Amino acid sequence: MLLPAKAEVARHLEQYRAWERLMLAAPADRTARDNFESTGYTLCVLMGKRCAREAADAAERYLGADLAVYFASRNGRSRRRNGARRTAATRPTGLAATPAR
Repeated sequence: MLLPAKAEVARHLEQYRAWERLMLAAPADRTARDNFESTGYTLCVLMGKRCAREAADAAERYLGADLAVYFASRNGRSRRRNGARRTAATRPTGLAATPAR
């Protein structure tokens, strides 16, 4: 899987936070809102998220964490060590009838 450059993520996250502050300070300012939404969309694309808030959180984790930790949190599970095979007790419920490989 390709990951975005950390410098790009940091730049877009900084812009997102700046536009967020401006939009919150002046909610009626259409330009601030449009730019905030545009930078949020860019973060969503970079981080593979559907929500700008989730994308900003993912960007912060990505910038501050080791890649292994980032992938584990992104997938919502920890990695198995030493190529451990799934047993019937550890298989997801939808795959209970599938033989172990």
